[in-house]
Amino acid sequence: MPSIAVIGSVNLDIVAKAAKLPAPGETITDAELHSFPGGKGANQALAAQRLGADVTLVARVGDDASAATALALLQHGGVDLSNCRPVPGKTTGTALIAVAPSGENQIVVAPGANRSLMPDDFDVPNTDALICQLEVPVDTVAWVARNYSGFFCVNLAPAMRIDAAVLQRADLIVVNETESEWYGATLAACSGILATTRGAGTATLVRGGEILAEATPPAVEAVDTTGAGDTFTAALTVALVEGMQPGDALRFACAAGSLATTKMGAQTSLPTREEVNACGE
Repeated sequence: MPSIAVIGSVNLDIVAKAAKLPAPGETITDAELHSFPGGKGANQALAAQRLGADVTLVARVGDDASAATALALLQHGGVDLSNCRPVPGKTTGTALIAVAPSGENQIVVAPGANRSLMPDDFDVPNTDALICQLEVPVDTVAWVARNYSGFFCVNLAPAMRIDAAVLQRADLIVVNETESEWYGATLAACSGILATTRGAGTATLVRGGEILAEATPPAVEAVDTTGAGDTFTAALTVALVEGMQPGDALRFACAAGSLATTKMGAQTSLPTREEVNACGE
């Protein structure tokens, strides 16, 4: 059982499932409204825990009623929350998500307390692997990159400017198709493995310009794609740290990401290790 720390965001997702996604300036009515625990950091932490890792989440929430709801599934799932603390006067991060019948979504995030996770506010955990994303301050991610010596994964989402030293330090960088286009030639600074997902298309692992592996996610009936990329990131990290070969690790991650699209909500849809193994048979 590998030990993994996730340094990242905790959100409460407010999800409206509608007949279609709105165009700019358009109002869509008759949607179904749901709320789910979310946030890229929290999603990746619970995904890794369900896939067999021993996970610690370093995060910040608000001192509001939403915090307990946002942390409920993590607590129930056994994730170590001793480094997840409330920030006085701040609200818990909130994501507003519109979901179409195809599972495609649009997301707007109000970070709230997630922006309070600063470098001088915590110690870097001593674990086998560590995962960061960019829903917390990029200065925090850069500080972690300088101070962590284990297997270091960075999910470059949402896309934004980041110190090239982070790309050079990372053992694994994960981007989706849109993020890959946004970063462009900047990704050439990656010295580790670059994983690129393309929705239902072929995912790749590349290192130093050489393709290490390619895999196509198994076909599923997608309901909500929220959290699929987070599940992929967690699964790939778990697999590589466990010592799987790149091809096997990529197929494992693709299967996990696909299964995460088959239910509504991010954390409510995260698959177990048994489900992912069965999907790959």
